[in-house]
Amino acid sequence: MLSTRRKADGKKPAPISPLALEIVQRMNRLFEVERTANGHSSLARLAARQERSASLVDELEALMLKHRPGLSRYDDLAKAMDYMLKRWPVFTRFLHDGRVCMTNNAAERALRGITLGRKSWLFAGSDRGGQRAAFMYSLIVTAKLNDIDPQVWLADVLARIADHPSHQLDDLLPWNWAVQRQLRNTA
Repeated sequence: MLSTRRKADGKKPAPISPLALEIVQRMNRLFEVERTANGHSSLARLAARQERSASLVDELEALMLKHRPGLSRYDDLAKAMDYMLKRWPVFTRFLHDGRVCMTNNAAERALRGITLGRKSWLFAGSDRGGQRAAFMYSLIVTAKLNDIDPQVWLADVLARIADHPSHQLDDLLPWNWAVQRQLRNTA
C-alpha cells in the first residue's frame, strides 16, 4: 500500500512507498538525537550518540540491507539506498567522533557565498587576481568560523601589518588575533 502526498500545484498526488517513509522516520529520530546533543561538548555529543544513535543506525542499515535486493536498480529509492550504503563508513563516522557532524550542512552553508558570488568573480582580471580573491575569501571565512567579525579583523590587521614583525605574522591569524584582542581589551 502506498501513501500519498498532495502537491502544491494541485496535480495528482505522488505515491510514497512505506519503505521510504520508514527510512525517513528513522533518519528523523537520528536528527532528534543530534538536536538534543547540539551545543554540548564533543564528549557529551559522543556519549549521546553512542547511547541513543548507534542502535538506530544499526537498525537503519539492517532495514536497507534487507529490502534493497527486492527493489529494481532503476527505482529512485534503490538509487538513494545504494548511494548511502556505499558511503556507510563515512556516514557513521559521527558515531565515533563527537566533533564530526552527522551532515555536511555547515560546509555547504560556508560554500554558499562562493556560489552566490560566482558571476562576480568571473572577471577577476587574471589567474593571479583569482588566486588573491580565493586567498582573501579563505581568510574571511576563517574569521567567521572563529566567531570574529571579518570587517573588524581585517581593518585591525591591515592597520597594524606594516609595523608588525614578519616572524610574528601568525599572531594576526583570526584565532590568535581574537585572544590577543581580548587581552588588550582587559588590560
